[in-house]
Amino acid sequence: MRPIHTSDAPAAIGPYSQAMIHNGLVYTSGQIALTPDGEMVSDDIALQTKQVLKNLEAVLVEAKSSLQNVIKTTIYLADMDDFVVVNGLYEEAFGTHKPARATVAVKTLPKNALVEIDAIATVTSYSF
Repeated sequence: MRPIHTSDAPAAIGPYSQAMIHNGLVYTSGQIALTPDGEMVSDDIALQTKQVLKNLEAVLVEAKSSLQNVIKTTIYLADMDDFVVVNGLYEEAFGTHKPARATVAVKTLPKNALVEIDAIATVTSYSF
C-alpha cells in the first residue's frame, strides 16, 4: 500500500491520507469544498461541488489516475434538494464516462460542507 498526498488539494483534517493505492486501485478519502489552503470555498452548492470535483481530480492525478479511470463514487449530500445541481456538475466533470455511484443524504458533513465525494479508480502505473 502507498499513501497519496498532494498540495493541490486540501490536507487531510484528521488521521487519514488523501488516498491510498493498493493493487492497482486508488481509494480516495472523501473530498469536501476546502481549497488547498484549507478554506471553505463558499456556502453555495454549485461552487462547493466544483471545488470538491477539483480536489478529487487533484488527488487522482497525484495517484497517476484521473476522473476517466474512476470505477465508483459515493456522493454525500447535506440536503437532497441539492441533488439536481450536484448531479449536473458531476455529469459535466465526468462527461461520457459513467462510473457506478451511490448518493446518500447525511445529517452533517465535516466543516458543515454541503457535499462530499469519494472515489475508487484504477491507476495507470504504480510501484511499491
